[in-house]
Amino acid sequence: MPDVNLSSSGPPDTVLPGPEPDVAQALDAARSIEDLAVVTARFPASLFAWAALGEAVEKVRNGSSDDIAAYAFFRIGYHRGLDSLRKNGWKGSGLVRWAEPSNRGFLRCLDGLSRMAEVIGEDDEHVRCAEFLRMLDPRWDSR
Repeated sequence: MPDVNLSSSGPPDTVLPGPEPDVAQALDAARSIEDLAVVTARFPASLFAWAALGEAVEKVRNGSSDDIAAYAFFRIGYHRGLDSLRKNGWKGSGLVRWAEPSNRGFLRCLDGLSRMAEVIGEDDEHVRCAEFLRMLDPRWDSR
């Protein structure tokens, strides 16, 4: 059953399921980008795996191909995250807060997509993603 808060104090909160223990364990054991790629291939539905892979590539970028790879990893996580949000009761509006640890895989992907869109010159997408983050979690800038 989706975890959706229907309180009358504002838009509903959506809480995504957290990573399965075997995903979290595999991510903790990963020591390289190659390890993270193996984990992501093993668990392609894991938003945490896509976020970790994108962040690892972003951290060691050596040129435009790494920029595009990080952008692509974040974009995949973002799109899988939208699917997961919908599956868990999100109707295109409402909150997805960083304060819920299980939401962080999606939010990390969206934030990474925003950063990498700016790096590769997709300024409109960078702005849209940054605005979307603040719509999903009004406290985003102060997290």
